Amino acid sequence: MASEEHKLLSQYIKDVHLSLRKSTLKLGADAAWQKHCSNEEELSKYAQCMKKLATTHWENNCNSDASEATSRITWVVEFCTDYFNNSTHMKYREKELNISEKIGLQLDIEESFSNPLKLLDVGSCYNPFRIYDNFDVLAIDLCPANTSVMQCDFLNVNIGPCNITDGSMVTELQENLFDVVTFCFVLEYIPSSELRILACQNAYKLLKPGGLLIINTPDSKHVGANSKIIKCWRYTLAHIGFNRIKYEKAKYMHCMAFRKSLHREIAMRWALLYKEPYMKYAMHIPQDFTVSDDLLTAPIDKDTLVDDFQELPFSDLP
Repeated sequence: MASEEHKLLSQYIKDVHLSLRKSTLKLGADAAWQKHCSNEEELSKYAQCMKKLATTHWENNCNSDASEATSRITWVVEFCTDYFNNSTHMKYREKELNISEKIGLQLDIEESFSNPLKLLDVGSCYNPFRIYDNFDVLAIDLCPANTSVMQCDFLNVNIGPCNITDGSMVTELQENLFDVVTFCFVLEYIPSSELRILACQNAYKLLKPGGLLIINTPDSKHVGANSKIIKCWRYTLAHIGFNRIKYEKAKYMHCMAFRKSLHREIAMRWALLYKEPYMKYAMHIPQDFTVSDDLLTAPIDKDTLVDDFQELPFSDLP
């Protein structure tokens, strides 16, 4: 059962998300995002609320013996350990090489990962991965909650030949540098499908071949409630160049790991073979279809895409 503080913090987070979605409808996604990024007072309060939720409430709930919850951080760490340390990545590499032969691609791309692994934690807030020795973490956020996190707008950062910082701010990220990019409760914050796709395209540019994009997104409903949305994410990410190699519906969230394919056409092959009529090149969330007092969003046919349009309940999250 969530405490009163837990509920208040969660409500503030949801209110900020709703305000940003409303602003997006009025101004357009780019203008709304820029306006949001300039509101330093709101960003600072949001960061402190998220830190309090994560460190005081979510992790405590996960550590309870009676809890069935899974920590988003633990899920990332355990999957990365299996993928990199147990040579699981070689299994997926061999599979991709077999597919490449079938579709006539000649590939000569090696996979080389760092030790410790270079991890880019997008929307990090308070840098939860810094306690793990197997990660060399670059933690970034719009408004860092502590000094171990660098300030960066991931949707507008330059991607180039090196990492460039200016004081506590990241101004450029190096292409093909990172072994892992994490979006832990990030994509539902971004107010439009187009901007979520942009975030994933940026992650693709930053990852090494065979590297991982790991996405956790909150959802307390049963596994089928928003399954069509999640399948559309897989379809869209395949077009970008990612193969989904792990999916788990935990009690409070969807946990997904995507491998940067050795060639974009290998990933796209899945999208071509398994496309269903409802699948769109889009990364929507249930809140995109929320009816508010004076605004109704209906960017696509809700009856064919999703089964449920309720808010994802942050107050229930671990």
